[in-house]
Amino acid sequence: MGTWLAPAGAIVLDDKREKDMIQRCDCSRRFRASCHSVVAFAVLILSSGAAAAQDSPATPPRGLSPHVIDLREQSIGVALTQNIGDDSARVRRITLPQAQQLAAGAANPLARLGELQVEAAKQHRLGVKALYFPNVSTQFENLHFNTALGEVLTVRRPVAGTVLSVPVNIINQDQTAVNVAVVQPVTPLFAVRQLVKIARADENIARAKAGMPPAERASLVEKNYFDLLVAEREMIGAEAEAKKVRAKWMTVSNPGVTRVSAEQQTDTLGAARSWLLASHKVKELTASLDELLGLPAGTRLELVPPEPLVEHLSLTEVADRAAAASADVIEAEQTAIKAHAGRKLAKMQYFPSIAVIGGYSHQTAINAVLPEDFSYIGVMGTYTLFDSGKRERGVKESRLQAEAADLGVELTKAKVAGAVKTTYLELERSRELYRLTYRMVSATRVVEAKYVLGNQEADPAQATLEAELFRAELEYRQAYARVKSLIGDK
Repeated sequence: MGTWLAPAGAIVLDDKREKDMIQRCDCSRRFRASCHSVVAFAVLILSSGAAAAQDSPATPPRGLSPHVIDLREQSIGVALTQNIGDDSARVRRITLPQAQQLAAGAANPLARLGELQVEAAKQHRLGVKALYFPNVSTQFENLHFNTALGEVLTVRRPVAGTVLSVPVNIINQDQTAVNVAVVQPVTPLFAVRQLVKIARADENIARAKAGMPPAERASLVEKNYFDLLVAEREMIGAEAEAKKVRAKWMTVSNPGVTRVSAEQQTDTLGAARSWLLASHKVKELTASLDELLGLPAGTRLELVPPEPLVEHLSLTEVADRAAAASADVIEAEQTAIKAHAGRKLAKMQYFPSIAVIGGYSHQTAINAVLPEDFSYIGVMGTYTLFDSGKRERGVKESRLQAEAADLGVELTKAKVAGAVKTTYLELERSRELYRLTYRMVSATRVVEAKYVLGNQEADPAQATLEAELFRAELEYRQAYARVKSLIGDK
């Protein structure tokens, strides 16, 4: 047997203890060799990551805001950017506002759907508004009858006692008629006014809902952005922890011989597993963010941590703005407007329909009675005398719908007020948690700058603190986004 050299804290097994362990486990020599191969493979993976961190050329440092632990000088950051994708892949440095702007410009079916609904509601309102103006219509006919239309004038002879038929062609065999009519409604204009109110209410509802998909997409990009920042810090911590495990358990003997224990296998494989899971999570989140931003697949992102969120909202301000600008409140109020307009329309069914009509006609059908060219103007009115109680039932139905809509407005405002209070309390809680985490990270940074100056190795505790800071900031931003959605701030 050769002489075993082990660092401080390492455990070395002699032949006797190893044989006893193998006999107790009833393991064959082939199984023992396979176990050693697995450990050697895990060590190779970890060694390759460390070698890449030490031998690769320097890359531009990540831009970190003052409230984030500075890991830019750590060589482990270089290994991070090389392990998340192929070396030949593109690297793009991006900030959170730039990411949200790219996502807004990318193809978004929900945003396009909202725009189409707003435009359709607008065109419907303009179409209803056109009913205020007169309608111009034309008619044209050209007829030829196969026979003459007959004798229509007869005279009885008082002396002879016979009947004399006189051919008088009042209706010609060949007829041509052109008519141009202009109809201006009078009493229906009151109904048109209510129809315009309904159409405008639908347009307002569509506009209130149109801003929701872009806001949701921006929130989704923000969440993915911070999740990727957290995953990168977790990967840094996992790789730094793996280096500590390797330094603790690595033992070296004669060239080409390596001895490991079961505990060493467990720790090494656990560290390798943690690093692999963290690296794959970084890849998945990067691919998801690339898709949201419309970037080519495989684009590696160098995320710049955003500046701290600063907001000074009070509960009174949020409650007042939510009562006036909440999308739910707007929809309820516009629904009430539509219900009251419908009630007035139902009452107008009792009114007669009166219109002014005028036009010009050119005809050759009845020249014996009517001139060939003439104009006319007049008033036309219609009224339904009896409809079996349909109008009465319609008025009662519309009245009940209007009362229900008014009650819906009150309930919606009460619901929004309760949601505002709950959401604002969540905002306060997340704000305090973020500030507490920020102070802890800042204090840790000051201590490390004073006592660990010049240490270039990544500390798993640093990466963990930074990940917790990003989690707290994400929760704070999401709570703020929920408050903005309640107050109608897109």
